[in-house]
Formats: sequence, structure tokens, C-alpha cells
Amino acid sequence: MIDRVDYKAASVMLMPGQLQMPPPLAVYVHLPWCVRKCPYCDFNSHAARGEIPEQRYLQALTRDLERSLHSVWGREVSSIFIGGGTPSLFSGAAIDQLLVTLRTLLRVSPLAEVTLEANPGTFEAARFAAYRDAGVNRLSLGVQSFNPRHLQALGRIHDADEARRAAAAALELFETVNLDLMYALPEQTLDEARRDLATAIAIGAGHVSAYHLTLEPNTPFAAAPPPLPDDDAAADMQVMVEATLAAAGYQHYETSAFARPGQHCRHNLNYWCFGDYLGLGAGAHGKLSSHDGIERQARVKHPRAYMDALLDNNGPAWLETRKLSRTDRIFEFMMNALRLTEGFDPRLFQARTGLPLVLAEPALRAAETRGLLTRTPDNIRPSERGRHFLNELLQMFLPEG
Repeated sequence: MIDRVDYKAASVMLMPGQLQMPPPLAVYVHLPWCVRKCPYCDFNSHAARGEIPEQRYLQALTRDLERSLHSVWGREVSSIFIGGGTPSLFSGAAIDQLLVTLRTLLRVSPLAEVTLEANPGTFEAARFAAYRDAGVNRLSLGVQSFNPRHLQALGRIHDADEARRAAAAALELFETVNLDLMYALPEQTLDEARRDLATAIAIGAGHVSAYHLTLEPNTPFAAAPPPLPDDDAAADMQVMVEATLAAAGYQHYETSAFARPGQHCRHNLNYWCFGDYLGLGAGAHGKLSSHDGIERQARVKHPRAYMDALLDNNGPAWLETRKLSRTDRIFEFMMNALRLTEGFDPRLFQARTGLPLVLAEPALRAAETRGLLTRTPDNIRPSERGRHFLNELLQMFLPEG
């Protein structure tokens, strides 16, 4: 699953903390509009009021990319992910225009994985076919549940039948289809969660992302929490999710990700292996490595401000940047890599951070002592307890103070 790395070459550092070679590069494009904002969602998404300004936003994305080319010049792009919001509100022609622009200005691999997120409530067979013709080869459907009561509680705009129809159409059109599901939903029982999984498996999705519903700050659910399953019931659901999907032939390769053979999400694996990604669009985040260090980027969040800043130069700054310190690199690498159930080769740490693993040794030893991870000379991975208490494990790597 993890990209092959020439660790010997990568370990020859010109200066302490400096990378010998950049990691694989992906591109994330954020399309921020949705039909309406779901009460649990803390993503940068905005309810569409009237017609979406497709062309102006595409022009802003092009300008964003042009201003970013110097930071990724000559590097091959291994995956593209178009997320949101609800990207499936955009027309097939708009997605085609976007992908043509990316392929024209960047070195996109001919074998690149190209994912687009879609909402079953915006499903149209002709639109899905247009996305495929534009070059999308992986569709991610935000189903969340097949239970009408839970869909209503989550504020979703689709019903169970629409979810099934959208999934069936997607499987006919795309090489890989992911279904997003959530569990520990308001008043959800273990049997209801099990039935959602059984439906997803019966549909034949090659990839399932199963997320525990969490109450994120600054959301309606956080302000007025719905009645949720208690911690023990939620833990039972997590165990059931892992056992059910394993029995159906899915590999549990990341905290919330399950895939049939050959169906792993390469774009997300690049995140978890601390790879680079160029983030384009309102509110998009990026991570880029160079001989000068590792930089985090964030675009201005509001779509109008983003478009105005790039196209009219009369809005707020379109881009914020932050160099990662040594402690930032240690924590952020572990925050990603320890989500992988199979763990990582210890040599990957230096190859991707430019730092010797010995700097993380105190935290690794403490986590191992507490039974949160296991180590061999060739592998570091979360233990079963570490997977189930991932936040506790990751806190071990937070910088002191």
C-alpha cells in the first residue's frame, strides 16, 4: 500500500531536517457549495443560494493553480481528489474543464486516481456518465445511512432509494466506488448499524468508509446535541463494523477505511503516509515539501472572498502559509501514519520528515509501555487498543507546553 521509497538515498541529508527528495504529490480541489448545510458538518461548505458561479469559480481555480506552479514545478501528480461541499452540483462540462486545466498545467500521471465526491440527492445518470467521460475514475458517495429516520436526523437531502439507485449507477460507470457511512447516529441501535453495512456490502461497493459520528464545535449538533448512543454502545458498533466488513472480504487498512483487494484509496494513502498535496479552492489546505522545509498552506474560506482575491485583487489574502517546526513534523507524521492499521516502515519517518526517528523515541517508548502501539525493526503500528483509543495514542506525540 505504501509507495516504494529509496530510504538509503532519502537518508542522505544535506542539512538536519532537510529532505533529500520530495514525497509523492497529490492535488485536492475544493468545490464548496452544497444544497444545504448538514447539522453535523464542520467542513468549509456553503448552502447554494441561486445558481452556482461555475465559470467564475473555475477561473479562480485556474489563477490559484497558476500562482502555485512554482511550488510543484516538474513533479508528477499521482492522484486528484475533488471534494466539497457537494462537487456533484457542478456540471459534467465544468468538471471536464477543471480536469483539462489540471492536466494542461501539471504533470498528471496517465494512471492517476481521480476521485469526485457526490451526493445521492444530486444523482443524475447522465451527469455521472459525464464525470466518467471527463476522466473521473473513482466516485465517493456520501450515503451516511440507508435508514430513512437517520437520514432525516442527519439533515440529508436524499432518501434510501435514491442512495441505492445512485450507488448502482456509480458501480456501472466507475472503476472504484466508495460509500461513506456513519454509525453511532442519533438513537441508532446496533442492529440498525448492522443493516446499513449489510446494504452497502450487498450493493457491491469496493470501498467503504465508516465514520463514528462526532459532535464538532460550531455545528448545530454541538449547540443542541441529539440523543446519541452511549460510549459502550458506540464501541460495540465499532467492533461490529470491523468484524462485519472483514468477514465480507474488506481489508481494514485505515481507522475508518475498508477496501476490497485493489480498491484502496491511493489519494488518502498519500495523506496518511505524510505525502504532499497541493490544495486548490476556497478553504483548501495543502502540504508541500522542498529543500527549504515543509510548508502548510490554507486558502481563504469564503467562496466569494476567494474568487474576488484571485480575480479582482480587492479581497483578503488568498493564501496563508506556515512552516512546520521539528515538533510539528513529528506530531503531524504520527497523526497520519498511526491511522494505518498495518503501520509504517520506520524508515518512512525520516524520508518524509527529514528527521531521525530517535527524536520520537520518548513518545514511542511511552506509547509502547501503555500498550497503544507495537514495534519491530521493520514496522511501527497501533495495537488493537491503540486503534480503538487513537486520540489517546496521538496525544503521546503532542509537543509539551
